[in-house]
Amino acid sequence: MKVKPLAFDSLGTRSMATYVETRDVKILIDPGVALGPRRYGLPPHPLEFARLEEHWRKIRSCALTCDVLIVTHYHYDHHNPEHPELYEGKTVLLKHPTSKINRSQRRRAAYFLEKLGDLPASIDHCDSGEYVFGKTVVRFSDPVFHGTNSRLGYVVEVSITAGEETFLFTSDVEGPSLDDQVSFITHEDPNIIFVDGPMTYMLGFRYSRESLRKSLENLKMLLRETRVGELVLDHHLLRDLKWKDRLSPLFEEAKKARILTAAEYAGVEPELLEARRKELYGG
Repeated sequence: MKVKPLAFDSLGTRSMATYVETRDVKILIDPGVALGPRRYGLPPHPLEFARLEEHWRKIRSCALTCDVLIVTHYHYDHHNPEHPELYEGKTVLLKHPTSKINRSQRRRAAYFLEKLGDLPASIDHCDSGEYVFGKTVVRFSDPVFHGTNSRLGYVVEVSITAGEETFLFTSDVEGPSLDDQVSFITHEDPNIIFVDGPMTYMLGFRYSRESLRKSLENLKMLLRETRVGELVLDHHLLRDLKWKDRLSPLFEEAKKARILTAAEYAGVEPELLEARRKELYGG
């Protein structure tokens, strides 16, 4: 199995776009990318806009080669409704557009489906579903909170198994701090996990210290109780320059597994452009 991060926060943009290839199927998860509109009271730096364009080109190029496109929820860093051509002729697996969804994402889902029209070869609502492509099995969790409550809606987690390998993609769980976000991961017993880590850049504001504590406990449990050899932590977590300090207890727990960012998984140095925005502007 080949797993390739295309655009992530550690690579300089808000995204979790990921390419997965097995002998049977080529899959693109969450083909979207965005920038934080304001950080430290500052708009995106020109370097961020350049990186956004670079990542979007990669996503579009990858989509052309893929058989299956997955959208785990309807935030714009995970899908781009203005480019429905990406989905033409593809098998499209979408988070359910009307069930377990908040008002904002329901509106976005309806708009997206209208734009897609009959371009895809097929569209299915993937919540709690299982799909088989040759000997590759793709499973989806029940909808779980985007974060610690329903305010931002729900997402679906994704598991892809080919032979003895299982890749797990959590989508935007911001932790994970909740039992149902973790139970799907432990059930699938993956050896590679891409996790939307704790939202520590809003610690004490929109993200509580108790949620961080629970997330650390759950991540430690995954290190102990699953086959994971590579635990990739990124997205919301990598908007915090002090992310390693926040997660130091987790690094102390790791024995058999590597803990790394998506950038490091891809073999490059992390570039936390949003988190460094003040520095980039000379502040």
